[in-house]
Amino acid sequence: MVLPSLFTKQASKKSKKQATDGIPSPSPSSPSLSRSNTGPLHHPHIHADSPPSSPDKRSYSRVKDRRSSSYSSRRSSKYDRDSHPLNLPPDELRRLSSSAMSQLNGQQNQPSQSQPMDVDRETTSSPAPNGAQPANGDRDDRPAPPPHRYTTSPAPQSANYAATPEDASPPAQAPTIDAESYKAAGNKFFKIKDYPQAIKEYTKAIEADPKNATYYSNRAAALMSANRFAEALEDCKTADQLDPGNMKILLRLGRLYTSLGRPDDALAVLDSIDPPCSIKDKQPALTMQRHIRQAEELAARGDAGSMIIYALNEAEKGLGSGVERPRKWMLLRGEAHLKMGNSNALGEAQNVAMTLLRNNSQDPEALVLRGRALYAQGENDKAIQHFRQALNCDPDFKLAVKNLRMVQKLDRMKEAGNAAFKAGRYQEAIDTYTQALEVDPANKNTNSKILQNRAICNTKLSNFSNAIADCDAALALDPSYTKARKTRAKALGESGNWEEAVRELKAIHEANPSEPGIAKEIRNAELELKKSKRKDYYKVLGISKDASEQEIKKAYRKLAIVHHPDKNPDDEDAAERFKEIQEAHETLIDPQKRARYDSGEDLIDPADMFGGGGFGGGMGGMGGGVQIDPEMLFNMFGGMGGARGGGGGGPGFSFNAGGGGGGGHPFGGMGGMPGGRGQQFQGGFPF
Repeated sequence: MVLPSLFTKQASKKSKKQATDGIPSPSPSSPSLSRSNTGPLHHPHIHADSPPSSPDKRSYSRVKDRRSSSYSSRRSSKYDRDSHPLNLPPDELRRLSSSAMSQLNGQQNQPSQSQPMDVDRETTSSPAPNGAQPANGDRDDRPAPPPHRYTTSPAPQSANYAATPEDASPPAQAPTIDAESYKAAGNKFFKIKDYPQAIKEYTKAIEADPKNATYYSNRAAALMSANRFAEALEDCKTADQLDPGNMKILLRLGRLYTSLGRPDDALAVLDSIDPPCSIKDKQPALTMQRHIRQAEELAARGDAGSMIIYALNEAEKGLGSGVERPRKWMLLRGEAHLKMGNSNALGEAQNVAMTLLRNNSQDPEALVLRGRALYAQGENDKAIQHFRQALNCDPDFKLAVKNLRMVQKLDRMKEAGNAAFKAGRYQEAIDTYTQALEVDPANKNTNSKILQNRAICNTKLSNFSNAIADCDAALALDPSYTKARKTRAKALGESGNWEEAVRELKAIHEANPSEPGIAKEIRNAELELKKSKRKDYYKVLGISKDASEQEIKKAYRKLAIVHHPDKNPDDEDAAERFKEIQEAHETLIDPQKRARYDSGEDLIDPADMFGGGGFGGGMGGMGGGVQIDPEMLFNMFGGMGGARGGGGGGPGFSFNAGGGGGGGHPFGGMGGMPGGRGQQFQGGFPF
């Protein structure tokens, strides 16, 4: 860019005159001396052709300025000053332009001289163009910067604008947001099943236009596909508020209610559509509603819990993926498991209650459900705690009050029956247990125990048929109740049916080999079975098993007179009957013989004790002989005293049962002898 002050003829002539006369009298018409669009004022002592000053230095000495001016004059003398600037070589043009720029920068950076330049305020070198700033500074407006200072690129935006209003520029205006473009992007992601990204795009569209129902409806569809049904329901409700009566939105809202397990709400929405929707659109909600109502009716009637479970399972097929079962459905499921009553079902009822309590630990219905499950499992103390906690949450909860009173009453009656049994008041215990059974007929676990207790009381009173009936009733309520089976076997045996008793006990042993004491009970029952097949001396004499010695003598005298052979010469069986009467009398009148007879020791052959291989270590492996109860064997050898080692009978096994002295037993003759010749085995028997 070429400045006019450097290339006008007038400026050249004036410069020569000033150089000749040495008078710093600048022409007022010179553009270089006027404040115009071309630049600021020049110092009067600086020649127009002086070399450019460095922008980094603020001032120079006058001597140096004169040298520079002389140097510039010598170089510029090569060219005619009257030549048009376009005729100058490129190097000269660049030099002149650089010189002018240096002078301009120097004037801006150097402080003003002590004597200011006189400026003719009335004359100008040329008329100012339209819109130009005043050249003489008459106004306070700041002059526009030189043209070369403008740039083509916009200034960078900054939060801190320029210090002066002239330099400040307003911030860039935010671009316009197109909600439809976000919606279109969301539709593309939805079609390729990228539901999370589709949700993001629909959310942007909603933020751009919050009053558009379509955007909410589309986001609800994406949320449904992402199995986020609760969030989808809220979006669909908002869309319905923004666009009431939209059939597409209402159909989607109905499907959402169905997926969340709310068929009644779904049908209410679908019925509001005008024109009415098809039966196909309503069918899922209708099916779910039918199954739920069926489950409620079954629970109200007290029908089988398995049917309630089936109805609930069918209803749950309509739930959305990942949707939790509604609380009402879970309570119905827990009620069904309680009605089923078996151990697995009661465990499921506990699980249902715990799931509800994890969501809300103060849910009174869930607390009562768990309390009822504990009560059905026989944990009455824990059940009472749960019922009381439910009443703390809701003091008016009638179901909690009912169950609490029932469990407390049942506990009181059960304890009263047990106290009567321990005191030997068996009939009173039977009456109390009978009343306890009427408190809660539906409680299988507790009632089975009460029936078993009543069976024991009946056995004590020799009411064997009633005892067997009570055991059968207890097993009907709880088939796995082993204690009731053992009581039944005992009642069968004492009623005279020891064969059935042995079979029952062996069945218990096969089902549960680890049952405590079952092996001993089987041995005792087998012994009683043998005893039942021998002559019953008590029956021969017609007396009870607890008859006294006087009763035995009296019965013997009476029968001996009647059945003596001399009194019955024509009766061939009289002698045989009289012989049995004598045997019965001899056995029962002798306390030792009677004890052996009652215990069944007389049925054991001593040879069987050592047959086929001896003891073989303790009582195990009796060599193929009869299985003998160690306690019975101990009683058998009670009359031996403290036999130590024996003089030859057995192979030296040792009994440490007490003092010496022989008894009436075949092995008692050597009692009290110090260890004989036989080898002694300490601890051969586990007594």
